[in-house]
Amino acid sequence: MLTLSGVTKSYGDRTLFADAALQVNRGDRIGLVGPNGAGKSTLFGLILGEEPADDGRINRERGAQIGYLPQESAPVGDETAFEIAVAITPDFVEVRRQVLAWDHDHPVEAQHPEDLHDDAHERFHELNGYQVEAKARQLLGGLGFRDQDMDRPARELSGGWVMRAHLARLLTQEPELLMLDEPTNHLDLESLLWFQDYLRGYPGAILVISHDREFLNHLVTGIVEIRAQKLIRYTGNYDKYVAQREATDAQLLAAYKTQQKEIAHLQAFADRFKAKASKATQAQSKLKQIERMDKIEAPVADDKRVSFRFPQPARSGQRAMTLEQLHFAYGEAKVYEGIDLEIERGERIVLVGPNGAGKSTLLKLLADKLQPQRGERVLGHNVVTGYFSQYRVDMLKPERTVLAEALDTESKVTEQFVRTLLGSFLFSGDSVQKKIEVLSGGEKSRLALVKLLLDPPNLLLMDEPTTHLDMSSIDALVGALKQFEGTLVFISHDVYFIKALANKVIHVAGGKLTHYQGDYEFYLHKTKSTSARAALTAGAVGTGKPAKGGKAKAAAPASGKEQQRALAAQKKQLEKSVAKLEQEIAELERRQTEIGELLALPEVWNDAPRATELSRELDEHTERLALVMPKWEAQMLELERLGAG
Repeated sequence: MLTLSGVTKSYGDRTLFADAALQVNRGDRIGLVGPNGAGKSTLFGLILGEEPADDGRINRERGAQIGYLPQESAPVGDETAFEIAVAITPDFVEVRRQVLAWDHDHPVEAQHPEDLHDDAHERFHELNGYQVEAKARQLLGGLGFRDQDMDRPARELSGGWVMRAHLARLLTQEPELLMLDEPTNHLDLESLLWFQDYLRGYPGAILVISHDREFLNHLVTGIVEIRAQKLIRYTGNYDKYVAQREATDAQLLAAYKTQQKEIAHLQAFADRFKAKASKATQAQSKLKQIERMDKIEAPVADDKRVSFRFPQPARSGQRAMTLEQLHFAYGEAKVYEGIDLEIERGERIVLVGPNGAGKSTLLKLLADKLQPQRGERVLGHNVVTGYFSQYRVDMLKPERTVLAEALDTESKVTEQFVRTLLGSFLFSGDSVQKKIEVLSGGEKSRLALVKLLLDPPNLLLMDEPTTHLDMSSIDALVGALKQFEGTLVFISHDVYFIKALANKVIHVAGGKLTHYQGDYEFYLHKTKSTSARAALTAGAVGTGKPAKGGKAKAAAPASGKEQQRALAAQKKQLEKSVAKLEQEIAELERRQTEIGELLALPEVWNDAPRATELSRELDEHTERLALVMPKWEAQMLELERLGAG
């Protein structure tokens, strides 16, 4: 369907692709990944013919349609969301316009049978017009549109909803190759769940750029990584790609080290004996042997793993915040009636639950952005709150540059540190001199995040902080928040982000808060969820500890001694489990090292069957480590919590 061979593309002295190749077949589900600036969007532009390659060939199957969803939509006019969704071809739009105009001028009661067979109606039937309209409405509904919103002018909708309408158009059109650039940025959780399930049954091929690891794991069967100016293909979803790449890098590094040792040995011989007449010929032979070698390049270091030491906030009291018998309603619509909530210092709480349950409302109540009708919000000793939501971008000064705005902080940090941090959030080079007034909404959101991290409060409240971030920026944010010494309450649909940070889960539904005193894996286990993402939007949950103010009655409290015995038993069981996991990890790492050393031996590397077998074993050990390490980390955190208790 699509073939790229020998493709080269440069901008000035910077080469993005050199002799790159890619094959996309019918039915493929491919995720395109790579660091910011690697050339993902440029590759899309080359495939679409929007810009030429410097060299090489790009062959598209004749007659095959390509559908493309960019990150941002073009300006819209008076067309409705539904009209965008049915605009599958210019021909269809024109024929449909003619049919609607004819129907408007000919009321049903005035029509004659022969009138129904005019050219426009016949063509509309040939194009399956009514089926197209029905399909478009169904797709808009799946993407979250209510019936009454489908016929609203697009100019009245936000950019995110316009993007959903364009996405519905592509799915209605059903091209043979669907190219999507960050399609999940504009979807809420329930629409995202519907969308990824719909794509699994999509009849064409899919090539997608996404920072959402869970989305890629759910959808794709192959990953293409842009790395070292090449397109490297891996089989499997995102997690399998990571494991394969680490194994490949380990093999490549072992081979590189082996070759470097051999080169050093040959060079040492030549240096030692080149001046000796009896050995000069041999010395020259060694140098020629080095020249003839097919040099192995060392694996490129993963520049995504940037580590910072951020300014830390002042220490708060043990009780960060308390809500007491809080009532809140929007007009007649009651959201909470008498809820209680206590937030302890150091907790990292994720709020989950179905759309419309009140998660963002709860976060705004905690941030004092909404005032309850009854009840109290009590701040703990020395607590300073910080609320991150889209509204924060309005606090930026539009006349300033990105760098000047970031430097406007009370924290004692250097300009170099600020520039490095900006680079992690996709502001690098000359882009730090851009005026804020010309930034996109996503860029403003990222800049607001940078300012928050440079001067963090000790109670941080964040609503969907990973929106508009690529994977490297999400990793940088995770790294920053892991070392954050304050308290964190957040909402996110990024499962990777949640798993990396949350040590407590609060499920919000039906005006009730249900607490889970453990990380997200603990929550999944307790709720017996079908998938990690589906659990984010689950409605009624059958297990967990209801908060005060919930309708369920809590069990009678255990006595102090009973609690101590239960904690001791739980701690002992955890210690055994941790010891067992540590033993397994040590054995896996020992064998990994052993295999790496074996693969570095020339006699092993040249023995293809044995090298393949060892490489396969290395892959298995790497995958097993990727599963075991998070379990060990979670259990160690739980042990620390029990110890602190």
